[in-house]
Amino acid sequence: MCDTHNISPHKGLEHEGHDLEHKTWNRRSFLQALGIAGSGSMMLGSNFLTASAPSPLTSAIADAETDNILILIRLSGGNDGLSTVIPIEQYDAYANARPNIYIPESKVLKLTDEFGVPSYMKALEPMWADGQFKAVHGVGYEGQSLSHFTGSDVFANTDLNTSGFSGLNTGWMGRHFEQTYPDYLINPPAAPAAIQIGQFGSLVFQGDETNYAFVTSNVEQLEEIAESGVVYGLEENLFGDCMYGEQLKFLRGVANTTYEYSGVIHEAWSRGQNQVEYQKHGFARQLALLARLIKGNLGTKVYMISIGGFDTHGNQPLAHERLMSNLSIAIDNFYEDLGFTQQDEKVLSMTFSEFGRRIFENGSNGTDHGKAAPTLFFGKGLQGSAFVGEHPTLSDPDSRGNLEYTMDFRDLYATVLAEWLCVPIPLVEQHLLDHPYAPVNLGFNCSGSDFPDIAYSDDAPTFPDNPTAEQPDEPVIPNTDQMNGMVHKPFYPTAQTPHIYLEMPVTAHVDIALFNILGQRVGTVKNAIMSEGPNEINIRENMPGHLAPGKYIYRIQVQQHKMSKSFMMG
Repeated sequence: MCDTHNISPHKGLEHEGHDLEHKTWNRRSFLQALGIAGSGSMMLGSNFLTASAPSPLTSAIADAETDNILILIRLSGGNDGLSTVIPIEQYDAYANARPNIYIPESKVLKLTDEFGVPSYMKALEPMWADGQFKAVHGVGYEGQSLSHFTGSDVFANTDLNTSGFSGLNTGWMGRHFEQTYPDYLINPPAAPAAIQIGQFGSLVFQGDETNYAFVTSNVEQLEEIAESGVVYGLEENLFGDCMYGEQLKFLRGVANTTYEYSGVIHEAWSRGQNQVEYQKHGFARQLALLARLIKGNLGTKVYMISIGGFDTHGNQPLAHERLMSNLSIAIDNFYEDLGFTQQDEKVLSMTFSEFGRRIFENGSNGTDHGKAAPTLFFGKGLQGSAFVGEHPTLSDPDSRGNLEYTMDFRDLYATVLAEWLCVPIPLVEQHLLDHPYAPVNLGFNCSGSDFPDIAYSDDAPTFPDNPTAEQPDEPVIPNTDQMNGMVHKPFYPTAQTPHIYLEMPVTAHVDIALFNILGQRVGTVKNAIMSEGPNEINIRENMPGHLAPGKYIYRIQVQQHKMSKSFMMG
């Protein structure tokens, strides 16, 4: 029970009905586990499993234009944004609102002049330095719910027209997969469309007809399936003479028949291997298992994992330090592991939580349910680290001490769908219940859309992913990407004639390959020794044959280092 001690109008204002909320939430979770609240679910013994499809597995080809992979990371319970991204420019207001739980300046890892993270997240510092970490400020929605149940559903189904515990019973990813696999129940894909560890929040993958995720309730179950390829044995002596033995045997047989993806998962697990030592806690084990499946080329494009404990009404400092330290180390290990096979380039991770926390501490050294909070993104596809968007002001909270949102979470979902997973924009808007497409420039751009202006806080601004916009007469070099001292950028000295500017720190062999937006190699732009200093490459002149107008990607490789950039061919 939260303490309602009250040193200010904001402190100790516990979310109304919090205990009832948790009772209802737990009841719903129990119903989910029994299969009453979700399709294709059953309880077998003490183990919860969800069948991905009720038909024998057949071969199908995924209707997708990219092999990019998305990892959804749920911070279950409502993550405190002000203990995750610290607004240095508003530090006095932050510290005054939290006299007992604020993070001292000496323990703030300053990433820019404006923002930092707690020093217990220092494992992410190398990722920031390598351009693999972005934090988007103030993520939420209009009329944000402070309920675990409703907040979780809204972030899953994107239905803002909800009251109480009602809402649409399909999720944003479920609607995407429904479009991608229209014949799913008869002809499912060769690999699971999605894999989810943890039964909570499975509404994300729910479609009208089925849930598109292969779900296990915990990492231990997925580890067992991956290692053995067997869900349940069907030996007679397993059941003895129990009067329910035949019925249980039948249920387990159905589970095995409909759970044939276990063999595919086992094969991928056997092909892959972890090359980094992870910590032993549950979240690290989830990422270690995902890394091995990805490295084993499973073919699944969306994964969802979770880390619980973020409902920090009391004793928040120690709890949040443990949680975010574990997350930071595991994320760093995960991308290092994928880097051994160069698969880190195609994996994007993003966090989400049902709500944030309030500005003011309560009387229990914690914070109560709030509104806006940052979303964290990780991966090489970001092509640069930055704090994105407008941080909510601490000086003008609502009547309960909540931060007001400055970024609609649906705009991030839309960006990930259209620009990372390459889903056509009309379908993206359809999947997000006709929410108008307003992408955020996170560093990747599959659709070729122009990005609206937005505030960024970073150490080295990057060239905008809008090559069709009007270009200066002379190339301006400060907006650049860097790789081990090499500076590069695309520019357009004449209309629609793309060039690459390379400033080499030393003489070295450079390989520049050209790809279309499907990731298919079109040809080689340059494969030669390039001298120290400035170099300019005309893409059209260096490519044999005719290049049709459209969007392309070039990848520069120098020794083991690679960097890619998109451009538009006129």
